[in-house]
Amino acid sequence: MPADPYSILGISRGATEKEIKSAYRKLAKEFHPDANQGNPKAAERFSDATRAYDLLSDKDKRARFDRGEIDLEGNPTMPFGGGGGGFGGGNQRGFGGGGGGFEGFANEGVDMGDIFSEIFGNRAGPGGGGGGGQSGGFAGFGGSRGRGRAAPKGANVSYRLAVSLPDAASLAPQRITLSDGKSIDLKLPAGLEDGMQMRLAGKGEPGVGGKGDAIITIQIEPHPFFRRDGDDVRLDLPISLDEALFGAKVRAPTVDGTVMLSVPAGSSSGKVLRLKGKGFTRKDGSRGDQLVNLEIALPADPAELRSKLEGWTDPANVRDKLGV
Repeated sequence: MPADPYSILGISRGATEKEIKSAYRKLAKEFHPDANQGNPKAAERFSDATRAYDLLSDKDKRARFDRGEIDLEGNPTMPFGGGGGGFGGGNQRGFGGGGGGFEGFANEGVDMGDIFSEIFGNRAGPGGGGGGGQSGGFAGFGGSRGRGRAAPKGANVSYRLAVSLPDAASLAPQRITLSDGKSIDLKLPAGLEDGMQMRLAGKGEPGVGGKGDAIITIQIEPHPFFRRDGDDVRLDLPISLDEALFGAKVRAPTVDGTVMLSVPAGSSSGKVLRLKGKGFTRKDGSRGDQLVNLEIALPADPAELRSKLEGWTDPANVRDKLGV
């Protein structure tokens, strides 16, 4: 392997901190021992990349290396090459070296826990109990902060589930297909709100410490005639003039299906009727109501109605409450 950290990470000497970190993240993810069990070459590449990142992520070390004052191991450069620079000298640390696994990196000033947190998720940073070679875990990363951490889980997978308003109100089961191709029936929670997230443990991507989770964001779709009002559902229901005058039993849609609604005689447009328990399910399991707003619809051809009402006027001042 080249003794130049820039070559190891595949970056130029003028690389920014962000580019250095990005290059290391890519190599660490590809050659991490947990993803390459039994592959010593991958382990060596991982060790090399970690050492290169350790040097270049430290501004002082990087400057001293660029000036030729230290080698890749951080040892002062000497005209006789006695520092054992490069990865082949007796001062080698990492897999199989005298430092016992990755313990040699523990106090190099780089918090590997943060790097592995970005690569493997919130619980990143392998936390085995130390020891030599690969079998002893990776206790050396990040010093004391890296010790005792659980192996990283796989990545979470996000989904967006569109739910109709009637289904959201009545908590009708929903079927969703996950990234692995499997379909499951999802039970909606009481107190459902638009944008609420549901977590399905172990339904995400696989990882060293187990599978991640599935994060499902609920999107309640607009409805052509139902409207949500808190825990209630509102509906504008057209009725004919004779139904309003004489009263009638009419069919009315609800989130649970069609019901027969009694319209009182003499109902005016704007009168609101209440259907108990036909609204959204609250957290305590109770339900809101459906509020039905009556709208009197005149005939499409009012000629016959006009002839019957010819000469008749309503003596009541229907705008009296408005003060006009």
